[in-house]
Amino acid sequence: MKIDRQLGILSVLLQKDTVTAPYLAEQFEVSRRTINRDIEDLCKAGIPIVTKQGVNGGISIMEDYKLDKTLFTQREMQDILAGLRSLDSVNGTNRYGKLMEKLSAGSSDFMVGNQSVLIDLSSWYKDSLAPKIELIRTAIDQCRELEFVYYSPNGESVRLIEPYYLIFRWTSWYVWGWCKKRQDFRLFKLNRMDHLQMAEKVFVKKQVSMPDLRNERIFPGGIKVKALFEPECKWRLVEEFGSGSFTEQEDGKLLFQADYTNKKNLIAWILSFGDKVELLEPQEIRAEMLNIAKGIQKIY
Repeated sequence: MKIDRQLGILSVLLQKDTVTAPYLAEQFEVSRRTINRDIEDLCKAGIPIVTKQGVNGGISIMEDYKLDKTLFTQREMQDILAGLRSLDSVNGTNRYGKLMEKLSAGSSDFMVGNQSVLIDLSSWYKDSLAPKIELIRTAIDQCRELEFVYYSPNGESVRLIEPYYLIFRWTSWYVWGWCKKRQDFRLFKLNRMDHLQMAEKVFVKKQVSMPDLRNERIFPGGIKVKALFEPECKWRLVEEFGSGSFTEQEDGKLLFQADYTNKKNLIAWILSFGDKVELLEPQEIRAEMLNIAKGIQKIY
């Protein structure tokens, strides 16, 4: 991507006194004309880049600028490299690993040996997620509409969207886009998308800010839950809701209280604990779970 390459060029210029356009073209596997355009863009962004013609000429950053202002500290660069490595973990390629080598040119301190942060974003659904992520990224870059079948608690439907952001949040991947069916921006979970394809139509980008993905915005709550768990369930409560979500009773049981968003998800979550939990409130969901238990009893 263009921004990745320009970031890499800037990193090389900060670490080397002078480089040539052919050197940068070879490093980033693009033409000299592309490098010249990137240098122009960096100059427009306020980076004081100097070019000199002749045998000893080349491209460099003004010396005073390099001495007085460093773009990245060693820790900042390591964080960048950790983030780039995490993107490789999504699709199983070494695309960003190669970019890391280019960013690290001339400074072995930034290489793998000194890395203390390792991020792996891969999942059990890696084989199906990777092609979707690549297709969505291409659609966003080319302003192409996406069409897919979407499965939700309300059933399945065919959706056509203008994609704007690919998002990793709440341990899953999502795409944020303008839904033609709902005439509004919506968040779609990649694991619920099927038959994903890029449409021929090119859309004109709307003025859209970063999506508001605060938990209280996406998951507004509304269901006040109170339940009594057996002591052996503590690890799950701590992992999923934190140690402040329950109080230990004199008999060792755990009184759990929290807000929940979706009734179906709440019932499924409670049932996942088997006979190690008793739902106390809300009463109407408690009654519904009794009916579910009776239905299960008929089956077994």
